[in-house]
Amino acid sequence: MSFFAAPASVETTVFTRLPERFRHKRRTAWADGNRQGKEIDSFLEGPSFDRQGRLYVTDIPYGRIFRISTQGEWELVCEYDGWPNGLKVHRDGRIFITDYKRGIMVLNPDTGSIEPCLETAGSEGFKGVNDLVFAPNGDMYFTDQGQTGLQDPSGRVYRLDGQGNLSCLLNTIPSPNGIVFDPNLNHLLIAVTRAQQIWRIPLGNGSITSKVGVFAQLHGGLGGPDGLALDEQSNLYIAHTGFGSVWKLSKVGEPLQRIVSCAGISNTNLAFGGEGNRSLFITESETGSILKVDTSTPGLAMYSHS
Repeated sequence: MSFFAAPASVETTVFTRLPERFRHKRRTAWADGNRQGKEIDSFLEGPSFDRQGRLYVTDIPYGRIFRISTQGEWELVCEYDGWPNGLKVHRDGRIFITDYKRGIMVLNPDTGSIEPCLETAGSEGFKGVNDLVFAPNGDMYFTDQGQTGLQDPSGRVYRLDGQGNLSCLLNTIPSPNGIVFDPNLNHLLIAVTRAQQIWRIPLGNGSITSKVGVFAQLHGGLGGPDGLALDEQSNLYIAHTGFGSVWKLSKVGEPLQRIVSCAGISNTNLAFGGEGNRSLFITESETGSILKVDTSTPGLAMYSHS
């Protein structure tokens, strides 16, 4: 049951596509486990802008990090033995990556060198880290999804503080995926893909995690909520992979808009950028495209803590 009328729709355009020189379809171990053995040439994720307005994206199965200019030109920054998923640019310019195989990695965007930052949790391996976000004080929050789902609701959300202390906030999530931190409301929002939900984790109670609840319930589909983004008014943008849409919800969860993909249904993640931070850029992994749509409200600034 829905209490709301269908929100107005707007369609994206294609900003740029992965160039053919970077495409070579074949089977990979990642695709065998996550795309039913399909031969693929890429799987784009983790969009994030640096201060120069350049867009970084990850390519999970081939361990590649790309940098895209403001004109849509692609450059290979790094290629390594890993499965990079989420990506965020730190206030000091380093790039932090959630790698399914290897934990948290750090990339120097100038040299292309990459090295581990956090490989285990108390000497135990992660299930498969997925996405991350920085709070204004520099704390990193990240999701550990692995193959969890309704059959195994044991996904986790971690916090890594500026002193390197790791703590687990929650360990009962059926597929934690995208994650955002709202400094205005002091909470985390988590995409719980297999449950078709967005969970809310209130912060500010010290070391106690309490009153975790469902912020929004999606209708379903072939996938579920994946990447998340916030604008300046705390409106939430949800990449609904497997449904070819991005949903815009108000800060209290009211549906405001449906953003429809013009190319493929695998909208994996999204980030604000462009002039005035007023455009939303979306990774569409079925076609290896970056989609774009203009927004009425600027995106939440990612470097306010610098």
